[in-house]
Amino acid sequence: MRTMEAAMKGEATEALRAVAVDEGLSVESLIPEAASGRTVVLRNAGAGRKPVGLGAGLRTKVNANIGTSGDASDLDEELMKLDAAVKAGADAVMDLSTGGDLDAIRRAILERSPVPVGSVPIYQAAVRAKRDGKGMVRMTAEDILGAVRDHAEDGMDFVTVHCGVTREVAEHCRASRRVGDVVSRGGAFLMEWMSFNKAENPLYEEYDELLDIAATHDVTLSLGDGLRPGALADANDGAQIAELTVISQLVERARARGVQVIVEGPGHVPLHLVESSVELEKSLCKGAPFYVLGPLVTDVAPGYDHIGAAIGGAVAAAAGADFLCYVTPAEHLRLPTVDDVSEGVYALRLAAHAADIAKGVRGARDWDDSMSRARKALNWQAMLTTALDPDKARRLREASTPADEELCTMCGEFCAVKKMSNVRSSEE
Repeated sequence: MRTMEAAMKGEATEALRAVAVDEGLSVESLIPEAASGRTVVLRNAGAGRKPVGLGAGLRTKVNANIGTSGDASDLDEELMKLDAAVKAGADAVMDLSTGGDLDAIRRAILERSPVPVGSVPIYQAAVRAKRDGKGMVRMTAEDILGAVRDHAEDGMDFVTVHCGVTREVAEHCRASRRVGDVVSRGGAFLMEWMSFNKAENPLYEEYDELLDIAATHDVTLSLGDGLRPGALADANDGAQIAELTVISQLVERARARGVQVIVEGPGHVPLHLVESSVELEKSLCKGAPFYVLGPLVTDVAPGYDHIGAAIGGAVAAAAGADFLCYVTPAEHLRLPTVDDVSEGVYALRLAAHAADIAKGVRGARDWDDSMSRARKALNWQAMLTTALDPDKARRLREASTPADEELCTMCGEFCAVKKMSNVRSSEE
């Protein structure tokens, strides 16, 4: 039985029970949240990967994008990125491949990943159309839906579908004269397809078929933000809001069918507008889990975009976003390397954890309290083990050897912690 369908009957699937255990919550408290769609479990019915829960009261989760391009296609490299993302603590990964043998890459990632895997099937439909010599704009609705079906049947846990990019919404975008225009690949594919064919977006017109596919496999639909802002100047513009309004209607249709949905969000957003962006989605989409790319709070940080994304991600998650898509130092520059993937995951995990403390998520502060106790005791082994990235913390510690191994080379003999330990001992 599907997660949402079971919850509507007051029952819990094994996947929902696993989420309850993972979050330290009672399954009884999660059943009504799953029934309403405010809590979603990423888990294909035919998959053996760890189920991951998204929603209010749960830990903020982090996704890592991997995948090939037409210029860089190495399956072994992508599997190394998968391993690096999981080691760094990613809760899910997405295969965004557009180069090489897409079927083989997707299936290898699905087989190897211990965490939920997502994809954007229209990428595969577009690549197939190009390789068949007919071009992307000549894709049929069945070409696009067929790719979704293939990914669901292979065991994909969630799929991004840009159903909200309708012809009417596209007109809003054209009229707005955006600084950044459209930066979503899926959104741009559909804008081009609709312009060429003078027809409505097949993912919108055939939404009931999408729901059938998702229902059959218990795949979560991630309603993509094809018109997300790619520049600060475009944040919260008419095109973005028009698409979100359509998406809110699609959320209701999915819930009526017992199909789980999450909503994707921006994008590039000035820091002072991040909170209101989250509140708008939560209001329009009636608490649907919100999946945001960063958001990036400045446009000028190539090489440091993972930091910009962590700043925006912390604010977004503290305001109620549930799922943060990482950004790597390579964003806007090139396909990320294994090291880029690791750095991106750690940056967004830091943002997610900071937000969980602010939201009062169960157990979030315990981790920090453990570190604080270890620091007070000058227990270096405990400090290194407790660190967000233990390997990096250990490398930095070992790179600069103090005269007194109980201390570090920052303060040495003037260490405040050591001095206060001596003061407290003398007072006893």
